[in-house]
Amino acid sequence: MPLPPLLWLLGCGLLASAVLASYSEDQCSWRGSGLSQETNSVEQLSLHCAEGSLEWLYPAGALRLTLSPRLPPGSAGAGQSPRHITACIKSSGPFRGAQVYVERDGLLELLLAEAQGPPRGRCVSWQPQERVALFVQSTPHRDISRRVAAFRYELRGDWHLHLPLFTHNLSMEGTCRPCSDAEVLMAVCTSDFVVRGTICGVTHDQELQESVISISTPRIHRQKFPLFQPAESSNQVSGTIRTPLRCGVRPGPGIFLFTGWSHFGEAWLGCAPRYQDFRRMYEAAQAAHHNPCEMALD
Repeated sequence: MPLPPLLWLLGCGLLASAVLASYSEDQCSWRGSGLSQETNSVEQLSLHCAEGSLEWLYPAGALRLTLSPRLPPGSAGAGQSPRHITACIKSSGPFRGAQVYVERDGLLELLLAEAQGPPRGRCVSWQPQERVALFVQSTPHRDISRRVAAFRYELRGDWHLHLPLFTHNLSMEGTCRPCSDAEVLMAVCTSDFVVRGTICGVTHDQELQESVISISTPRIHRQKFPLFQPAESSNQVSGTIRTPLRCGVRPGPGIFLFTGWSHFGEAWLGCAPRYQDFRRMYEAAQAAHHNPCEMALD
């Protein structure tokens, strides 16, 4: 009978086992097979990047993954250590043969369950001084063929200060309300991207519970990651931004200032005021010397 997760965890130091596995050259990703791993053994892994992946073929036993990220520039204030670290994981297709727990202070909390269907994701935050790991436990099956537990991960410092945590399908636990003036001004300073443009259309994905906003933008004010790339033959940039389906986003006329964050190579919407409204609040804050940062209004 398989050991429960907590007993596996307590015995992980005594049950190390060889496994057919390999790290990527940059130590950001790991790929292995449980075919040579004993049923109740726990393989100790460590990854040292702000993003990467794990792929476990034919899961058997368990994996204990320690994440020690070299956080990317801008993940906290300049010269500052992050007050919190947030890790997000997203399954790569059907997640079969294992479940992922977050291990904190000797306790396990389910983060990603075994499931069919489209990719799903979850996030968890902790303080830098806390000892946190991901515990990937195989689930018992008579036939382990075609079972692959694979996910991508991202880590940021102080992510939770800017964006509510994801739930399943990477949707946000928010109220889908308009941002206040103060939130808009802070979003312009802290978001992964700030672009000005128009909405070309909105499509809805019922399965993923996401809405995809197609935009056209002549102006990229800032982006930390290459989410929006100008076309060689045009000054315009076309791109997409995602948001939870339940927020009920619809296409509308006018020019908007889109802000948001990058998650697993996709743009996710933060605040998106009409550009004329943003100019009004920015100029008012500038006159009162309350702007958290400067931005060109050309």
